[in-house]
Amino acid sequence: MNKDFWKAALIRAIKTICQTAIATIGSAMVITDVNWIYVLSASALAGILSILTSLSVGLPEVQLANTLYDLDNEGDEDYMEEYDALDDEEEDEDEDEVEEEA
Repeated sequence: MNKDFWKAALIRAIKTICQTAIATIGSAMVITDVNWIYVLSASALAGILSILTSLSVGLPEVQLANTLYDLDNEGDEDYMEEYDALDDEEEDEDEDEVEEEA
């Protein structure tokens, strides 16, 4: 688990905490009916569960980023090999032309 994983997990946990707070506050009819201890308790628990879920299941956005990075780098290596092969062919053609002129 690297820095990107923890950053994504923290962002996800904060979003979950906010969503839980909104849901629990929204269940009250008026602001004076809000049970703030319940809101804080439920929100904290939701954040903890979010982190634990990220640890056990993983984060698709981090896995996708790693996959895309691997594919991008793999493509660069293939491209460079093809480019080097084409460059070698062009050099061979240039040498043939020089030999024919001489």
